[in-house]
Amino acid sequence: MPEPLLAVDGVDAFYGPAQALEGVSFELAGGSTSIVGRNGMGKTTLCNAILGIPPARVTGSIRFHGTELVGRPSYKIAQLGIGYVPQGRRLFPSLSVDEHLRMIASRDQSKRWTPEKVYELFPRLAERKRNGGAQLSGGEQQMLAIGRALLTNPTLLVMDEPSEGLAPAIIEQMVDTFKRLAEEGLAILLIEQNLGVATAISDRQLVMVAGTIAAETTAAALSTDMELQRRYLGVEPLAGRS
Repeated sequence: MPEPLLAVDGVDAFYGPAQALEGVSFELAGGSTSIVGRNGMGKTTLCNAILGIPPARVTGSIRFHGTELVGRPSYKIAQLGIGYVPQGRRLFPSLSVDEHLRMIASRDQSKRWTPEKVYELFPRLAERKRNGGAQLSGGEQQMLAIGRALLTNPTLLVMDEPSEGLAPAIIEQMVDTFKRLAEEGLAILLIEQNLGVATAISDRQLVMVAGTIAAETTAAALSTDMELQRRYLGVEPLAGRS
């Protein structure tokens, strides 16, 4: 069997004596996969484990294209082809939109993603290219965070709660963008609390509860299984909503 793009095997994560992840295992061959769950279930810790972001102590195995990631520094992991859109965007308030993009962009103009391509994907950023990160709306900040990650020209894009704090109209635009990127061949690992966004983007759904993958299902099944939504996600069911 060919090596999966991402293979997470028996991953535990600890903050001192407190365990945040316990035996997390799954594989991602390509396409789009969503990991859903309530706050405090370990989703962001899993993102940090994949990207090598401290402070959690991680054991187990995380392989990307067959290369072990556990123990590698974050910048080395990014160089392997994993782009990251962190929760909260984490922009530099004093840098302009264009400066954010130019400092990441490769000098190799043959790369798929350049600042000009990001501006084509997000025309609003082109209009705001001279504005600082702190002068952008929430939606514009998220566009910039996504564009910044794309400029690393990743094979896999990991996104942590990209819909957080955004207006419904902006979320709809983001969903369309993520679908387009997936159709173009970019693998996506989406971490989301918003069940509607998760099921709109990915057919494959992994449900995280208390630091473990408690269930694997599909978007259609999760959207219609009211008991699963209540039991694992603690949310009002999607089924029957207008």
